Amino acid sequence: MMQVYSNTSPVPNLQLRQHLPSETILSTKRLILKLRGLRNTRNNIFFWNSQVLRYPANVFMGSSIILKNYCTLCPCNVKSIISIGDRTTIGDYTYIYSSEKIIIGKDCMIAPFCYVVDSNHGMVPGTPFNLQPNTTNPVAIGDNVWIGTHSLILPGVEIGNNSIIASGSVVTKSVASGVVVGGNPAKIIKELS
Repeated sequence: MMQVYSNTSPVPNLQLRQHLPSETILSTKRLILKLRGLRNTRNNIFFWNSQVLRYPANVFMGSSIILKNYCTLCPCNVKSIISIGDRTTIGDYTYIYSSEKIIIGKDCMIAPFCYVVDSNHGMVPGTPFNLQPNTTNPVAIGDNVWIGTHSLILPGVEIGNNSIIASGSVVTKSVASGVVVGGNPAKIIKELS
């Protein structure tokens, strides 16, 4: 599951891919991101207010990906990686912050207002938290995963293929393939057959 995806032939999901920005806006945004160092902008859709911060060259993207408005991808340091598989859609106001590695599979749907992070601040008593180094643990999200709105995916989590994260979930532990989880902390609600 922890791999960097490469381009394959796009097969668009028409429901998610209607009402897109004009080709002029798309082309301009692609050019801006390409000039900033983002790879493979050609076959992807970036809404105008989507953002790729700090180290755009550390974001590896497949084909036919959609980043909606105010979605933010941030490789936080020169060695951190974000990889997104083909035909994945990331919703408005979703934040993905990588201090080490966050891998998102293909055909995923990440709803608005989600947060995916692979690091945390140190918590040693007696030292200000902002002076402590980050601790990191990679995150891996499999193929065909649906993450509901307002969900948090925390460091070290692996989500198996074909799983659903219910809206408002806080995922603190890895999730098996083919299940629905929900709650805080997220627990299995049902198995998908």
